[in-house]
Amino acid sequence: MPRKKPVSIQQLAQDYLGYDDLRPGQEAAIASVLEHRDTLAVMPTGSGKSAIYQLTAARIPGSTIVVSPLLALQKDQVESIVAEVGHAAVVNSTISASNRAEVFDRWSNGEIEFLFLAPEQFNNADTIEHLQAASPSLFVIDEAHCISEWGHSFRPDYLRLGTVIEALGHPTTLALTATASPPVREEIMQRLGMNNPRIIVRGFDRPNLRLAVENYDDEAEKREIFIKRIQQLTKPGIVYVATRKATESLAEALNEAGINAIAYHAGLKTKEREQAQNAFMSDEAEVIVATTAFGMGVDKSNVRFVVHYNISDSIDSYYQEIGRAGRDGDPANIILFYTPDDLNLRKFFSGSGKLEKEKVIELAELVRQQSEPIHPKALKSLTDLSGTKIKTTLSHLELLGVVEALPTGEVFAKPDAPEIEQAAEEVLHAQERKIKVERSRLEMMRNYAEVLDCRRKYLLNYFGDPREELCGYCDNCNSGTANQQDDGRKPYQLNSRVAHKSWGEGTVMRYEGDKIVILFDEVGYKTISLEAALLRGLLQKVA
Repeated sequence: MPRKKPVSIQQLAQDYLGYDDLRPGQEAAIASVLEHRDTLAVMPTGSGKSAIYQLTAARIPGSTIVVSPLLALQKDQVESIVAEVGHAAVVNSTISASNRAEVFDRWSNGEIEFLFLAPEQFNNADTIEHLQAASPSLFVIDEAHCISEWGHSFRPDYLRLGTVIEALGHPTTLALTATASPPVREEIMQRLGMNNPRIIVRGFDRPNLRLAVENYDDEAEKREIFIKRIQQLTKPGIVYVATRKATESLAEALNEAGINAIAYHAGLKTKEREQAQNAFMSDEAEVIVATTAFGMGVDKSNVRFVVHYNISDSIDSYYQEIGRAGRDGDPANIILFYTPDDLNLRKFFSGSGKLEKEKVIELAELVRQQSEPIHPKALKSLTDLSGTKIKTTLSHLELLGVVEALPTGEVFAKPDAPEIEQAAEEVLHAQERKIKVERSRLEMMRNYAEVLDCRRKYLLNYFGDPREELCGYCDNCNSGTANQQDDGRKPYQLNSRVAHKSWGEGTVMRYEGDKIVILFDEVGYKTISLEAALLRGLLQKVA
């Protein structure tokens, strides 16, 4: 007898949004949330993640909170919902006190189905009380990778969302992100306190993206060919670079070559960034040359290429950035200009900003000395640590049971806390593990740049969507080198657990010719000779 739930979800999509069909992963995620399961949905940009909570909310009684990090993105989402399915409002730093009060009155009276907030709003002591008044049934975290310390999109204010969820009685939680490898997924679920969550990873196969890597050892040659390549490519397009200085230098060079290009980076004034983004979105500028500060929440369907002048810090970042191309389904070119020296710059970035043991102890002692809960902003005036470091350190200390956080962000010392010096050692251990994993993820990015196998297969395997077939349209498939890579020896099953004498336990991620890639719990990704693993017994299967 046929199952009724998928049919009813499809009908829901037709009735509310006019969708004839749901995309891969949407239906599974909706079904999971309708069963009141905490759910982590990892689906690429443009795959319709917002439709998941819109359609779910239509079936679940009660109101929905959506945490979204960007003001512009909140505005777009609210306008879309108001036009399509129901009552929505936003509370952020741009609205007046009177409008804020009006929104919360309507919220408590049940007049608002969707309430959008930036994570910073939970700093306001009255926000939690207002949210509790309507007993929300669904708590949505958009751009959930912002909770992870592994990436450039990290937002410290996301770290306390788990505490907020508990303060609201743990409504069904839905975390949405466009990119999350296994370490990031684990951190999202842990930080949010998700209960027996269902993980849905779908839709990473983007056949319209033409993947290619061009290798250069000489910077001058790389720059010269880069300009020519941008002249040849169909526009509009995005160029990603590693530094602010490079955005301006390359944008200037492209303009001199007759291309209408504009620079974008976090060092520009807010108005300048808005002008640059608007120029690109309206096709006034053909090319935007940007750091990773550009992209989150950008919805432009006709981007015909994404070029990386410098290598990304991880496959996670790279896939999210290239996902901004070809959202209309038409072919788009994805090119990485690879210079091995770029790896040194990324390694430098990954090792910067390290915490010192003395500073961790100092921060824990400051919290212990307070007679009442203290906010991280108040702590900033008592130490020379940055706001980001304070929030990150406090989050680690909370996980270790040294401090406890309130939903509004204030922290206080736990009376039965472990010894501070020992806890500080644990924080440093976690930091060292983070650096090791970050550098191993950079190594996976290097492997992507140098792999002779199918690039599409490499990316899909990385995100837990194993594929054996060749795509037929990346540069390695077109040149024929991908056909020569598979020797058929696969003694360890993909996603199975293995143990290494020195590196501990890990998960088999992929085969790469005569090598095997393992994601180890403590040291991150390692690429091992398959022959050595077998002959020397380096890897043992874990039951």
